[in-house]
Amino acid sequence: MTVLVDTGVLFALFDSEDAWHRRSAQWLQNFDDDLVVPSPVLGEIGHFLERDGDARSLVGLADWLLQHRVRLENVAAQDLRRMTVLLSKYPGLGFVDSAIVAIAERLFIDTIATTDRRHFTQVRPSHAERFELVP
Repeated sequence: MTVLVDTGVLFALFDSEDAWHRRSAQWLQNFDDDLVVPSPVLGEIGHFLERDGDARSLVGLADWLLQHRVRLENVAAQDLRRMTVLLSKYPGLGFVDSAIVAIAERLFIDTIATTDRRHFTQVRPSHAERFELVP
């Protein structure tokens, strides 16, 4: 099984004070299959970690991303077209979350590791009835 990873889970992994830290860390530690991290997530997580001034977390994130089971996925032109539809249909979704949905649809991934239950439960993906959200 392949799971797409959102910003919140990564932030929680590197911020021990985050309410999702323990659950996210345990889930990621016990998950043995492939993880896909959309490239827009990198900018968002980098911004949040830099905002907190934690250089060790930035190094930890880069090191974590080098793991063999983590694949970075860029936004393709077809994703941008789909994102415009998603952003029009779900105005509060935002750029990064719309990219996550578009990439998940393109790659036929129906499981998203996220702390954002509000946005991802509202979206109806084109390739599945709904997303499965973990942890």
